[in-house]
Amino acid sequence: MTWIKICGMTNLEDAQVAVDAGADAVGFVFYERSPRCVGVEKGREMVARLPESVEKVGVFAGESLLTAAEVGASVGLDSLQIYPLAHPKGLEILSNVKAWPPAERRLGQRKIYLALPMSTLVAQRAQQEGLTIEMQDPDGKFVALVLDSGSGQRPGGTGVTFDWDQAAATVAGLSLRHKVAIAGGLTPENVAQAIGILRPWGVDVASGVEASPGKKDPQKVREFVRAVREIDGKAG
Repeated sequence: MTWIKICGMTNLEDAQVAVDAGADAVGFVFYERSPRCVGVEKGREMVARLPESVEKVGVFAGESLLTAAEVGASVGLDSLQIYPLAHPKGLEILSNVKAWPPAERRLGQRKIYLALPMSTLVAQRAQQEGLTIEMQDPDGKFVALVLDSGSGQRPGGTGVTFDWDQAAATVAGLSLRHKVAIAGGLTPENVAQAIGILRPWGVDVASGVEASPGKKDPQKVREFVRAVREIDGKAG
């Protein structure tokens, strides 16, 4: 079954719609430049009223791993989705949990998703054969890579797809070693095509199921989950 995350929750009603629709995870953005950003207090209130069965994921960019872990503990998050710019040493230290400072390792007991811009990975693969990302995580906290269409200036929530055909070989190569989720411009209308081309472990959507930035469209949320599950059914 494809892992489905509905991201950018700003109110309890939308989060409950996602849960009722059958999403595996809901995402809360803690990035101040995002129109979907929620504060710690509001995030905590929403998380407390959601069932344990749904994964609560915090999305962080521009913060240290220690801050992300502290927010995760305070809000009650199950997982942290980290963009590379969230640490001054970038991808190098994010990809080596064993190298984190002791305080960050102690507070980082939540599961970790590493979010990367697809454009950068495709460019790197064009320059070298067999692109790999080594996630040295002795404690098993690392879950998956999230490949997005964002950039360092706007890490996610762009509403724009990346070139799936161009990225297919890169995604296939990474999928040999890691679980891979895709994000960026997904909608109920195109998610089946994206899954057919990229064969990801999971999908992550925000703007594609919204009525306006930060406000979900319940029908689109249900249609998105239904579209993914229909593909799952055909694959099974």
